[in-house]
Amino acid sequence: MSDAPENPPRTGEGDRAKRGGGGHHQLQRPIVYKARRLRREMSPPEAKLWQQLRQRPGGLKFRHQHPIDLYVADFFCNEGKLIIEVDGWAHDTGAGAVRDDARDEALAERGFTILRVPADEVMREVGTVTAGILARVGSPLHRPSAGPPPRFREEK
Repeated sequence: MSDAPENPPRTGEGDRAKRGGGGHHQLQRPIVYKARRLRREMSPPEAKLWQQLRQRPGGLKFRHQHPIDLYVADFFCNEGKLIIEVDGWAHDTGAGAVRDDARDEALAERGFTILRVPADEVMREVGTVTAGILARVGSPLHRPSAGPPPRFREEK
């Protein structure tokens, strides 16, 4: 019989990694790693639209390849809860269209508005597409005020 204990110690000296833990990093939140990869590999229409949206038109902040639940939105504006998807030919096929419909339904249930923009339209008229997006969201600088906050112990 050996002198080695049957169970490994519970003080952290076992065979587990000393830093981080939790297994391989891509198994922790794979959607984040997918979003990072998609940011590096943007299509030409996405890159062209991002050049416009990254300048914060209308005072709105946009994010590109932003993870939301199990999905990655091409562009996302939190102020308007708007998701912008640039659709190429792959989205027009049968399987792509069905997958997009299911995705849109799941995101709409969470309160997001989805705006689908054809990729060829972005390549032709990116300024018009940007103006359409801003019209859809509305500028936070020009929204009507709800009025002053109620005073202490004053009912609305």
